[in-house]
Amino acid sequence: MSTNLLSTSAAIGFGGVVQEYLWNWENQQLRVVYETLGKGSPLLLLPAFSTVSTRLEMGELARLLAPHFQVVAIDWPGFGQSSRPSLNYRPEIYQQFLEDFVKAIFNTPITVVAAGHAATYVLQLAVKQAAFSRIVLLAPTWRGPLPTMGASQQIAGIVRELVRSPILGQALYKLNTTQSFLSFMYRRHVFTDAAKITPSFIEKKWHTTQQPGARFASAAFVTGNLDAVHEQSDFLELVQSLTVPLMVVIGESSPPKSREEMNALVALPGVRSVVVPGSLGLHEEYPAVVLEAVQDFLFSPEN
Repeated sequence: MSTNLLSTSAAIGFGGVVQEYLWNWENQQLRVVYETLGKGSPLLLLPAFSTVSTRLEMGELARLLAPHFQVVAIDWPGFGQSSRPSLNYRPEIYQQFLEDFVKAIFNTPITVVAAGHAATYVLQLAVKQAAFSRIVLLAPTWRGPLPTMGASQQIAGIVRELVRSPILGQALYKLNTTQSFLSFMYRRHVFTDAAKITPSFIEKKWHTTQQPGARFASAAFVTGNLDAVHEQSDFLELVQSLTVPLMVVIGESSPPKSREEMNALVALPGVRSVVVPGSLGLHEEYPAVVLEAVQDFLFSPEN
């Protein structure tokens, strides 16, 4: 495993140094793109899993944090500018990737800020080993969209295999990643300010979904195959097992089921929390508000 610099023409970022981390999974090498900005103690930014997942959704937050930290933001394997092979994407891949990446890039416990579905993977690694010094979870989730909507594992599995299939799968995926559909989903539960969902914004998101192999990891997330836990009790048990400070940021307009899960999380003893404007995409829609909400937690020498 190694890291290489990427030229600015090879990758579009948020103003940092763009590199690739070459990572092996079951004898297959994956190219994982990450970006570093700023100086100071290290801080890892992990974007949410989604059809449009990319480190760029963390870009403005990274720029705001850069005067205080050396910020590292990644594109998860299967998403963004990282490799998107037709793997059977499942939790073991991301559990091992996160453990290997943190070990390879950092030599001390670090601060981590993780959005959405990245929450469970961060908590699992934090319980397993002393990888993190403090944790911020932004609109954390642990259950994928289809299971949240009530789909059984059998139905979700059928949908996943359909999307993975060569011809029908490509057609289904394209139908669910049209610009009009992406705009609808953003308005429904990602952003709260419709004025920010401009045609150029949606076009950039659409472009992310059209990369070769994009449907494989996306289908895994949507159908719950990236759910690292399957019960609320297991998720809460991870939090109760933590030995490092934890803060949770909740969007006041979060979807009802997601909000219920977040409320259960922040009701646990020792969990700091704050409610800010926004929904599941609060880190991208309101980065300055998020930073203001968590800065005391991040900057204090002790928690």
